[in-house]
Amino acid sequence: MEQKRQKGARLIGALIILLIVLFFTIEFFIRETQEFSPTSFTNLLLSSLQIIVLLLFLILLFVLGRNLVKLYLERKHKVVGAHFKTKLVFFFIGLSLIPTLLLFLFASDLISRNIERWFQTPFDRIMADTKEVADGFYQSTSDITYHYAQQLAETIRRQKLAALENRLLLRDFIWSKLTEYQLDEIGIYLEDEELFTYLNPNLPLEDYRPIQANMIQRAHLGEIFESIEPMGQGEMVRRGVSLTIPEMGHIFVATGKFIPQSYAQKIKNISGYIQRYRLLMIQRNPMKAFYIITLLFVTLLIVFAASWIGFHLAKSITVPIEKLALATKEVSKGNLDVRVEDPASDEIGTLIESFNQMIADLRESQKNIALKTAELENRRHYIETILYNITTGVITLNEVGNIVTINPSAREMLGLPRNNQPGLSYLEILKDSRYHEICRYIDWGLKNRTRLSDKEVNIIVNGQTVTLALSLIPLRSADNTFSGLIVVLDNLTQLIQAQKMAAWKEVAQRVAHEIKNPLTPIQLSAERILKTLQKENLIKFESIEEGAKTILQEARSIKSLVDEFSNFARLPKIQLQPHDLHQTITQVVSLFRGIFNEIEFELNLADDVPSPLMIDPEQIKRVLINLFDNAIEAMNKKGKISLRTRFDKSQNRVIIEVADNGPGIPEEDKNKLFLPYFSTKRKGTGLGLAIVHQIVKEHNGTISVDDNIPNGAKFIIQLPT
Repeated sequence: MEQKRQKGARLIGALIILLIVLFFTIEFFIRETQEFSPTSFTNLLLSSLQIIVLLLFLILLFVLGRNLVKLYLERKHKVVGAHFKTKLVFFFIGLSLIPTLLLFLFASDLISRNIERWFQTPFDRIMADTKEVADGFYQSTSDITYHYAQQLAETIRRQKLAALENRLLLRDFIWSKLTEYQLDEIGIYLEDEELFTYLNPNLPLEDYRPIQANMIQRAHLGEIFESIEPMGQGEMVRRGVSLTIPEMGHIFVATGKFIPQSYAQKIKNISGYIQRYRLLMIQRNPMKAFYIITLLFVTLLIVFAASWIGFHLAKSITVPIEKLALATKEVSKGNLDVRVEDPASDEIGTLIESFNQMIADLRESQKNIALKTAELENRRHYIETILYNITTGVITLNEVGNIVTINPSAREMLGLPRNNQPGLSYLEILKDSRYHEICRYIDWGLKNRTRLSDKEVNIIVNGQTVTLALSLIPLRSADNTFSGLIVVLDNLTQLIQAQKMAAWKEVAQRVAHEIKNPLTPIQLSAERILKTLQKENLIKFESIEEGAKTILQEARSIKSLVDEFSNFARLPKIQLQPHDLHQTITQVVSLFRGIFNEIEFELNLADDVPSPLMIDPEQIKRVLINLFDNAIEAMNKKGKISLRTRFDKSQNRVIIEVADNGPGIPEEDKNKLFLPYFSTKRKGTGLGLAIVHQIVKEHNGTISVDDNIPNGAKFIIQLPT
């Protein structure tokens, strides 16, 4: 569409240029051929001019009409800038049309009146008077020249200046008279030979022509000498006088006066003008029409040019404004990739360039903001990832005590459900009586707005007593005003258990040391008594023999107890190596199946468990043996033991579950189960599960106990892959 529009505009422009060239060509022929062309030819040319003017008028009408219709449609459809464009177009049309029409009317009337007055001027009289003035001027110049020639001839004759001895005087005399009489030429001739001639040095001497000898001879014969000859751009008027001097012959004196312009040519030109005037008298009306048509053509050109300039100026102003308005709408919608393309180089071009620069700056700022936002989002995600994965519980409160964030560790420590939504008050979330001490500390922190560190709090979660370390950190905004509180919770339960285990390890080491010291001499003494009694073969000492045996038996029991303490107290050196976990489990189960016939072993080994795993197979066997021994004793050597393995891909851990259908473990004993010297059996040392816990811990794993549904206990071991 744009190409068709440009093609149409070029076609109209080419047609207008062609009409202008044709018009002024015809106008040139009319002006240049008025002296020799017939009236019919002039009328034909005038008719051609009228057709050209009519075509130009129709083109102007078409262009104006089409653009006005477009303006009307743009206003009707409320196109941006249409009202402003309409005002500009009508302003330029009015600005050009009104004064141009007034000037046309005034000029056409002026032409008509002046042509009429021009043809009323008496040019014949002017010509006759002009010719008389010119003839009188030539005659006057000729008479003056002849008068001076006579005076010079009379003086030469009277003073005998032509004599040979007076020739120098004659030269001086002639030169002085050339200036005195204001003549341009004085020549002295003897017979038909030139003695000398003086000329005005300001004459065009390159065009000078001397007097012909035959004319001088005729002057000697009594003929009047008079000549007008062209010289450069003017004419030389000459008169001469011949006189006879005895003993010398005929002397001819010639004088000349230079007329700068050719009056004869001027008279001829005036005659030509009069002739043309008489011809124009016949073509007065066509000539008047010619000037009116020319004026009308120029008027149409001015109106067309002004209208065209108006349309293009309006377009050059409104189109960039329209583009700017549309671009502004796009920017308001969030599109910063828009760019106004316009070749304007004036203030509007500066405005467009500034707009594009502004959009580019906004786009760059948006990119920077997006980068900063992404960076902040990454940082927020990083912080959230840390908060949601650290073992420390973190709760953030605003200044009025509403929960902003709470991480999973805090939920797990406090035993809160996962569906608790932030935004609620901490009093509503922690309304249970077990959180009373925590709420008291938080209330103190909100009121005092100061830091509180490492306050130990005990709460019961899932039937187990959990020891927490509570710290409060106030939040400050940029202007150092209080904006909230951070509640930090650390689970000290395992730490306390580890401390207790460390204490028991130290106790076990000391007990083992203290027990081992008397055991050796007791054992040696008992053996010596037995040997002595056997050597003497004294039957009466049967009671002594029985006592010695009892000493040995009890000493072995004490030594076994010491070995258990030593095994627990030592720091086990785990030898991790790639091994098949299921193979180890199968070996242990096979061993127990061969011994306990009334125990049913159920295995459920998952296929997706990675193999091999980095474990110490001997230590894992010891763990399973301890768990099986405890389960068999709890079930009085009759029941069912289930062992199940599975792989948790989300945490990358292998889970081993050992369950029995025995009486189970009381809720109050679950927290103490893995502590040293705690046992529910009458003859138990309380070190077996403590050793199991230690081995699993050395494998970077965890072990916990839970109820087996419907009855019994279930031990859950988690090992990293």
